[in-house]
Amino acid sequence: MSLPRNFVVSPEVHALPVAGSEALFAVRRIYCVGRNYLDHIREMQEADERDPPFFFQKPTDSLVQDGATVPYPPYTDDYQHEIELVVAIGRPGTSVSVKDAESLVFGYAVGLEMTRRDRQREARDRAWPWEMGKSFDQSAPCAVIHPVSEVGHPKSGAITLSVNGAERQRGDLAELIWNVPEIISNLSHQYELKPGDLIFTGTPAGVGPLKPGDRLEGAIAGLGTLHLTIGPKGE
Repeated sequence: MSLPRNFVVSPEVHALPVAGSEALFAVRRIYCVGRNYLDHIREMQEADERDPPFFFQKPTDSLVQDGATVPYPPYTDDYQHEIELVVAIGRPGTSVSVKDAESLVFGYAVGLEMTRRDRQREARDRAWPWEMGKSFDQSAPCAVIHPVSEVGHPKSGAITLSVNGAERQRGDLAELIWNVPEIISNLSHQYELKPGDLIFTGTPAGVGPLKPGDRLEGAIAGLGTLHLTIGPKGE
């Protein structure tokens, strides 16, 4: 059977800029860590504070670059922000030890893990997968990647988010329950990590609802800022 002429197409490459370079970081997969700041776990009131890390994924084409305007998504009345440190993987690794985990890191960035909170709660209550609440279109904004060669491996520093100039989230990277090497090691025992993978590492307390017209500014000490505008509601 012959296929229509436009049926077979080349895959679109989703990439992020690299600070201080004209190179682009081509993204392969987007992993996210759930519940990785103690104050956020207490804020959500839905998990044991001693739970091991768990992961979910977002589609690669949910990536959004700094400065974008994204529509308020359909199928939700409770669209929320989550500011996060993002780890960019630059070397492959499987079953990596905590001691060796940082050797896989290419760089770090500021990210937003956008959430349809009503759909997430519905999935939780019905024991469904989280995709409807987490893995929707344009749900993974991410700023420029800063190479390890320029910024090292941040262990502490403020992580904040403001909406329309008013601060909503503030934490410190030192407050991560599972730190970056532990996250990478744990994840590498579940998946083969490869260059191009991004890992969103969890959010501090202060998550909250957004509305069309809101302007967000996320920042992490030493890694700059990420700007996002919420457009009209999608259909």
